[in-house]
Amino acid sequence: MASGARAIGALALLLVAAPLVAVAWAAGGVSLSAADWAALRFTVLQATVSSVVSVLLAVPVAKALARRRFPGRGALITLMGAPSLLPVIVAVLGLVAVYGRAGWLNDGLAAAGLPRVQVYGLQGVVMAHVFLNLPLATRMLLQGWQAIPAERFRLAESLSFRPADVARHLERPMLAEVVPGALATVFAVCLTSFAVALVLGGGPRATTLELAIYQAVRFDFDLGHAAGLALVQTALGAAAALAAWRMAQAAGFGAGLDRAPMWRGPDGWRRGADVLALGLAAAFLLVPMVAILLRGLPGLADLPPEVWAAAGRSVTVALVSTAATMTAALTLAVAVARGGARWLDLAAALPLATSGLVLGTGLFLIAQPIVPPTRLALPVTVLVNALLALPFAFRLLLPEARALHAGYGRLAESLGLQGPARLRLLTLPRLARPLGFSAGLTAALSMGDLGVIALFAADQGATLPLMVQRLMGAYRTEAAAGAALLLVGLSFALFWAFDAGGRRAAA
Repeated sequence: MASGARAIGALALLLVAAPLVAVAWAAGGVSLSAADWAALRFTVLQATVSSVVSVLLAVPVAKALARRRFPGRGALITLMGAPSLLPVIVAVLGLVAVYGRAGWLNDGLAAAGLPRVQVYGLQGVVMAHVFLNLPLATRMLLQGWQAIPAERFRLAESLSFRPADVARHLERPMLAEVVPGALATVFAVCLTSFAVALVLGGGPRATTLELAIYQAVRFDFDLGHAAGLALVQTALGAAAALAAWRMAQAAGFGAGLDRAPMWRGPDGWRRGADVLALGLAAAFLLVPMVAILLRGLPGLADLPPEVWAAAGRSVTVALVSTAATMTAALTLAVAVARGGARWLDLAAALPLATSGLVLGTGLFLIAQPIVPPTRLALPVTVLVNALLALPFAFRLLLPEARALHAGYGRLAESLGLQGPARLRLLTLPRLARPLGFSAGLTAALSMGDLGVIALFAADQGATLPLMVQRLMGAYRTEAAAGAALLLVGLSFALFWAFDAGGRRAAA
């Protein structure tokens, strides 16, 4: 296991470093035009605004979920997390269906004689990022509230603390520690947004660095320019990833007795505020998904044949990417849990410092003198998807792997349980639940990727997300909605199959 982990870690480092070296070599230096500076400013602006709005809106939602108990609370938390599994291009399509020029909101405003709202440009990009990242920010803040030991709230109740006192002594110190990490994490995610800017950017004044890289490669074929932009994007992504890693920390309230939280939220207007926060958040997140369902159903019956072929390619890419990611993540997590070299942790986290489009640009530069890059569209997509999902799968598995080693490591050693037997009898059964969840998340993310494939794919090699984007660009809205619904169904089916399989294996 140790030698295998070192080999996988070295391979991961190589697969991230080689494209970055190719990008740096091709760039020679970084020279930004006025349009490039505008793209850089817009990239930072939209990521800043999106992260601030997402976290600010997540505070009342997470607080309401933390201090209220009601029937269906667990289901609501699960449903509010659904946008995180939605392919980005489908989420954008759902937002357009509700807020676009011919969307439900604008139709209602027009019927009432009011001016229509504009969904394209900065406001559209921010709205899409809030839709995609509000669940993530809410879960991060909710964990902060749940990390406050129940004994602290019992003590506050015994001291007759008012809601303002609880906020001052318990909530604000927790938020001061958790919010910066949440802001940095969402900022890092928004920096590498491609599909959102591609559809909702609305012109040259709303172009991100990722979109500028795509245009430089796909339309201008200016590889040196694309490489220079990729270096800037990598520097931004690395800084954001480092900030997220350094700022994400637990609130320092000490340990409790692991009792179930007994926090009773105050009545009166605060109960109404909690209901309002949960209702508005649920409506904002769920209505676009309902729009996807309603608009996609009529188009399912008349999908063009190329959509079904693209669906097959997407499923294949997702399954192969998932197999590669889970093999690497499990091997590295078990090795680190057993006290492996610290650089293995770095190897698993390094892909966070870059983006799919930057890696794709580097691989394009490496492949272009040897073979037409269009021939490598699917293998490169599999490779990049596997690399980008590795940090998340590794982080999900590592705590469980450490607990497994602490609880059963000595027993396994005393029984001489090693190699495949230990993997089959101990590791896989005990880690089945996080393995299933990680595999489901990886498969869903791989199904919805629209980044590398947009650089490499020819007309006959498109995956389903790229097909949705092309149908939208051709104004075939019904077919695009049907293909988007198919993409959602396949993504959730893969996630459910892996996650349920892991839970059954752990039972």
